[in-house]
Amino acid sequence: MTDQTIAKPGEPAVVTGPVLGIETSCDETGVAVYDRARGLLAHRLYSQIRLHADYGGVVPELASRDHVRKLLPLVRQTLADAGLQLDDLAGVAYTAGPGLAGALLVGAAAARALAWALQRPAIGVHHMEGHLLAPMLEADPPEPPYVALLVSGGHSMLVEVTGIGRYRLLGDTLDDAAGEAFDKTAKLIGLPYPGGPALARLAEEGRPGRFRFARPMTDRPGLDFSFSGLKTQVLLAWQASDGGEATRADLARGFEDAVVETLAIKCRRALAATGARRLVIAGGVGANRRLRAQLAEAAEADGFRVHFPRPAFCTDNGAMIALAGALRLAAGQHADPAIAVRPRWELESLEAVGA
Repeated sequence: MTDQTIAKPGEPAVVTGPVLGIETSCDETGVAVYDRARGLLAHRLYSQIRLHADYGGVVPELASRDHVRKLLPLVRQTLADAGLQLDDLAGVAYTAGPGLAGALLVGAAAARALAWALQRPAIGVHHMEGHLLAPMLEADPPEPPYVALLVSGGHSMLVEVTGIGRYRLLGDTLDDAAGEAFDKTAKLIGLPYPGGPALARLAEEGRPGRFRFARPMTDRPGLDFSFSGLKTQVLLAWQASDGGEATRADLARGFEDAVVETLAIKCRRALAATGARRLVIAGGVGANRRLRAQLAEAAEADGFRVHFPRPAFCTDNGAMIALAGALRLAAGQHADPAIAVRPRWELESLEAVGA
């Protein structure tokens, strides 16, 4: 059973107007206002990178406390950017999961309190659905059916999308996801936090072909991912190398090439398996320039269309939550009044929107 229910008699069946979106699933505080008639009205994002840099990774308790400090000022600033008052809001959406429990609770508590005070409906949004729908924020949004590659944090999955809430998991990560592999590999070769973006920047300086690593699980049928072995290959190559900066850059390039080619191979397989002619890329790794270039080339060669959200909407953000929440509120789905979050939440369990 989900925390989303169809509107009862006396409640509005359709929510129109601006929806406030709140994202606090991990280490970024995102707030946005989205209106189905007017599009994205405003969005703001605060990153906790500096807060966690000394620890080499996200500290959940510190993340939660920083959300508490930053969320309400961001709400006020975002509403001002949109030229709106609180009373102008038609509904409130918030990330209910998956994510860090404490961080999720900060956003959920604030959203439910706002909704109660304003007597507006609220809804908990699945974080990965937010990423999945983020390309709809662009001028040329994809129309289902399509295949989506979701590469965000600890998730690397291929999903067949036939409608909002109609998702079929085609492939998932068996161990390290692509984003995790980027971060862990960066740490292994001595790059600063956050490792993934640092490794991608360093790879731009590396020579292609000096290090060629395996393309994991592409030598057998299937659409699942596994990147833990690739990380180990890089470590062994680094330990056996001269340890120089040029070698570090070449290793980064070899690693990135392996991940990008693996993702591209699996995307093409998923399109062939489903017969879909549209591919959506979403999540933090979706901002990777080499991945975008390779998939654009594949789309031209194979005759399919590929959709990317702008890089700012690949990482966690409030705009994708406001959008997903607005679509579900417009369908009459509301959150239960209780403040509840789901640190683990299966994407396929979501209720479909529309016929």
